[in-house]
Amino acid sequence: MSSTAINPSPTRRRFAHLRIHLPTVPEALASLLRTITVALFLLTFLLQPQFIPSESMEHTLLVGDFLLVNKQIFAPSGSDRSFDRWFMPYRAVSRGDIVVFHHPYPPYLVKRVVGVPGDRIRMEDGRVTVNGVVQDEPYAAFEPTGPNAFRDDFPAKIYSDPQVDLGWWKQMQSLTRNGELVVPADEYFVLGDNRNHSLDSRFWGFVPRQAIVARPLVIYFSLRRPSTTDVQQAADDRLGSDRVLSARLIGFARWKRIFHVVH
Repeated sequence: MSSTAINPSPTRRRFAHLRIHLPTVPEALASLLRTITVALFLLTFLLQPQFIPSESMEHTLLVGDFLLVNKQIFAPSGSDRSFDRWFMPYRAVSRGDIVVFHHPYPPYLVKRVVGVPGDRIRMEDGRVTVNGVVQDEPYAAFEPTGPNAFRDDFPAKIYSDPQVDLGWWKQMQSLTRNGELVVPADEYFVLGDNRNHSLDSRFWGFVPRQAIVARPLVIYFSLRRPSTTDVQQAADDRLGSDRVLSARLIGFARWKRIFHVVH
């Protein structure tokens, strides 16, 4: 009896060369190690998460926002950072930048740079004038609050606010010329965007260049937290009807702010 060769079907021949490779334990551990190494590199040298705890930067940054910040963009002046220049170019701090900087308490603050070295700063009724030019600041918010002559008309001639650092007050008098505060070399004047509810350079002085460590890049998550200064919240901050179960389930976060680029 002659035997007949059994030919595989076209479908079986088409997939005969395909093989599913399951990684071995050493391969899986190596892949995990590479992922952890890249993540640690990014967090250590380039990116760092930050949490916004106060209302001083509303409505640019809200209470509950989680930020990724660029730690390399403002490299220390005079340093040789050729690798950083190639990988992530850095630049000087500019007027209008939002910056993260060291501060005695709390250890980090986020504010906006209003004055750079050599600028002449004045505020009238809360509006900022730099070098004689009234600034266009679409990001500035003026939430209702009581009057404060020191806060709104700066630099003030009278020590009228107990929140003002006394040492800064004395320094401010020596740096005021013709009603304008002159920003010294290697120092920066910063304000919160929520002008009526921010303790900033008006109250404790300049930020040294070496204290500036990062610039916010993107909001990667945002927990819904109440604001004590925002009388009328933006539409995307409203939870809606508490009687709707779906709103309760998803209302703990501000989903529209996720991956929002910070300006």
